[in-house]
Amino acid sequence: MNDLLNYVVFFGVLLLAAWPLSRLVLWVYEGVTQKVNPFEKALYRISGIQADREMDWMQWVGALIILSLVKIVVVFLILFFQNDLPLNPQNLPGVPWDLALNTAVSFITNTNWQNYGGESTMSYFSQMAALSLQNFLSAAAGIAVLFALIRGIVRKESGHLGNFWVDLVRINLYVLLPLSLVSALVLVSQGVLQNLLPYVQTVTLTGGKEVLPMGPVASQEAIKMLGTNGGGFFNANSAHPWENPTAFTNFLQSLLVFLIPTSLVFLFGRAAKDMRQGWAIFGIMAVLFTAFFIPSLLSEAAPLPHAAALGVDGSAGNLEGKETRFGIGPTVLFNDITTATSCGAVDGMIDSYTPLGGMVPLVLMQVGEVIFGGVGSGLYGMIAMLMLTVFVGGLMVGRTPEYLGKKIEAFDMKMIVVAVMITPFVVLLGTASAALWHNTPTSLNNGGAHGFTEVFYAFSSMANNNGSAFAGLNGNTHFFNVVGALAMFVGRFGVMIPILALAGNLSKKKSAIQSSGTMPTHGLTFAALAIFFIIIVAALNFLPGLALGPIAEYFQTL
Repeated sequence: MNDLLNYVVFFGVLLLAAWPLSRLVLWVYEGVTQKVNPFEKALYRISGIQADREMDWMQWVGALIILSLVKIVVVFLILFFQNDLPLNPQNLPGVPWDLALNTAVSFITNTNWQNYGGESTMSYFSQMAALSLQNFLSAAAGIAVLFALIRGIVRKESGHLGNFWVDLVRINLYVLLPLSLVSALVLVSQGVLQNLLPYVQTVTLTGGKEVLPMGPVASQEAIKMLGTNGGGFFNANSAHPWENPTAFTNFLQSLLVFLIPTSLVFLFGRAAKDMRQGWAIFGIMAVLFTAFFIPSLLSEAAPLPHAAALGVDGSAGNLEGKETRFGIGPTVLFNDITTATSCGAVDGMIDSYTPLGGMVPLVLMQVGEVIFGGVGSGLYGMIAMLMLTVFVGGLMVGRTPEYLGKKIEAFDMKMIVVAVMITPFVVLLGTASAALWHNTPTSLNNGGAHGFTEVFYAFSSMANNNGSAFAGLNGNTHFFNVVGALAMFVGRFGVMIPILALAGNLSKKKSAIQSSGTMPTHGLTFAALAIFFIIIVAALNFLPGLALGPIAEYFQTL
């Protein structure tokens, strides 16, 4: 009952916060028509941005890729040479080249996959100037691409999608920075660390020596949740009591992850001047999330069948890997939230979940992270799935498919198919290559079906730009660092580029006149059809892998 109440309260508070936030985001989205303030104008002047000049989709792609490549180089150099840079009170050495490359690609793609322990690898300067900064920029880039797609849908015979640089500045200036500042202060008030002190050496009650890490934690924690980034300051991520000390911070962090993705759903309805579209998408996402959360919770809360034979009390459910200060329900909700989005933060050990309980976070990533999803990326992925649904539905009734007055034609479908299928391709190819790599068994804590799940989960996480780990895989090897970096890069930009091409093509079209034969995209019938297609696409791609991993492990436990 408490877990159910927590779930209901969570969504109630989420709606109360996301609805007004969508108005602010709408104002930022309409930035090209707004008068800019002096500070914003100064930023454009210093950086050479022509704020009144809009871009077509190819210019958007060029700006996005150039910025991303520059960021990879800068982050790589900061990490590689961190021993020569300031704010390194522990004198931590430079990060090895392969790990530095993996981490640089990870943070600029909003993945935040971590093959390292933060407190033992990264200096304060690296955490702030390299990693936290990318949390802002990568999140803003995802929202900016969504803005471009929405403009492509609502504009007529234009070809222009706004200005990438203006969107990037305004999203950070008016959304991410203010929300992060307030959130960080709240977290500090609850006991989350925020300092630049050297690590503290203490003596335990038994006479042993213990080193307590310090650092600017709250500032990174706030944006990692708001930007659905997920990179933890500490190796234990949000299971660490100095990142996530209380039940309140656990609830707040869960809320922050869903806050901006939900507000963007309502933004879409406002921008399309049809709030029914926003509520329909929210309904699809909420139904799907609930449908996955319930079996995950029931699987973890059910009495363990073989506990008595092992001399363990399993009547309270599977407590292994759960934080006792949170309990099973909030821990499961937190981890399902962060895998439904591209956040990847964890407050428990998913490797210790039951087979079916651990399968849910895996599947939440494999459906494309369109259930709320990452900031920007979740909604543009969902819109691509809705257009796919419209296309198939239109063929079924013998009409040219239309979405919000725009005809979905051959080029559009090619871009949609690429955007939908590139991630499964990377996941399956990466998993297959790791399964064939001769050194992979030495990186696994487990063999058999569970070991396969560890690898399958890793590439599902990296290709979907999630960043969470099953935690039984040691990914800090040359193979996983290099191949993982490639998977994260293709998983991010292999979706963004066709989405921008789709937006550019849609923006050039006239709006078709709706008739009685036009498929409505805000009703229950369409929502049910969309849910069916989201599930069937994921099942066709990943069911064989799931059968080899968590499903096989489940039957082995019977």
